[in-house]
Amino acid sequence: MNPTPPVDSGSPAAPSPDPVFLSLHTSVVLLAALVIGLITGGLTALAGAPVAGAVLAGLAAAGPAVPTLRALISPPCHRR
Repeated sequence: MNPTPPVDSGSPAAPSPDPVFLSLHTSVVLLAALVIGLITGGLTALAGAPVAGAVLAGLAAAGPAVPTLRALISPPCHRR
């Protein structure tokens, strides 16, 4: 028995993949800013500050870290 080949319906062979939600560059920058904020907040809490103060310190550190990391971590260059 020979299997019959699939019928071509005129559609492309493979469906196009969904667009990426976040690029790799954005993910790395946001993850690094999150780590910076968590470390800052944790160290502030260990220093004896109230929890609310530690959270604010973490947010205050993570916020400016995003544009700084964006400038420091260059996006991947596309080669042909």
